[in-house]
Amino acid sequence: MEKQFIITAAEGLHARPCTLLVQAVTPFSSEVQLSYKGRSVNMKSIMGVMSLGIPSGSTITISSEGANADKLLAKVASVITTEGIGEEC
Repeated sequence: MEKQFIITAAEGLHARPCTLLVQAVTPFSSEVQLSYKGRSVNMKSIMGVMSLGIPSGSTITISSEGANADKLLAKVASVITTEGIGEEC
């Protein structure tokens, strides 16, 4: 399963939104990847997510596999939209 999002926060994915996203997905047992410009990282790794240097206006893809992948993606969508990080494509 996967979903795409556009990052709308003026600062892009800096430390605070990265932390919120990593904290949101860590409790889930499913595997989760964040992809941007042909690079994918484990979304449970704060350093991995921050290493992508995702600016405002970027489109990212979140993909998840496992027993609770649908719930994980719903949680990510909730955090991204309610925290003003971005919007679902």
